[in-house]
Amino acid sequence: MSRPTSLRLPDEVRTRLDDESRRIASAPSSLAVVLIDEGLKMRRFPEIVFRDGPTGRRAGLASGPDVWEIVRDLKRHGSDGDQISVVAEETGLAPDLIDLAADYYATFPDEIDDRIAADVRAAEELRELADRRQRMLSG
Repeated sequence: MSRPTSLRLPDEVRTRLDDESRRIASAPSSLAVVLIDEGLKMRRFPEIVFRDGPTGRRAGLASGPDVWEIVRDLKRHGSDGDQISVVAEETGLAPDLIDLAADYYATFPDEIDDRIAADVRAAEELRELADRRQRMLSG
């Protein structure tokens, strides 16, 4: 659900918003919502940044991988209580950064779960494509 909100933007900010909206073919109001949302998240989690990619924008560590990748690895190791140490050792990331990703996930679980599910779907599609290609080439 959304509610109308009125904001007064300085001319130079409005110009940059309009320019960026045209560049990415998005309505200024839609872009403003994304930027405000991301800005509030980054303010709460200063080591988190947002990156563009083929599946859209996603949260990531400023000096490391995407949050969903870390959470996927944490989930892969179950609930033995030592997942952070194991993932830190596997990835070379500092445990405090893995904690940060876990905290971000605890705050925005749907966002990260959606990214993990999208990765699973993409991997399945690639496997199916490889299987069809192999059948075509061998048959």
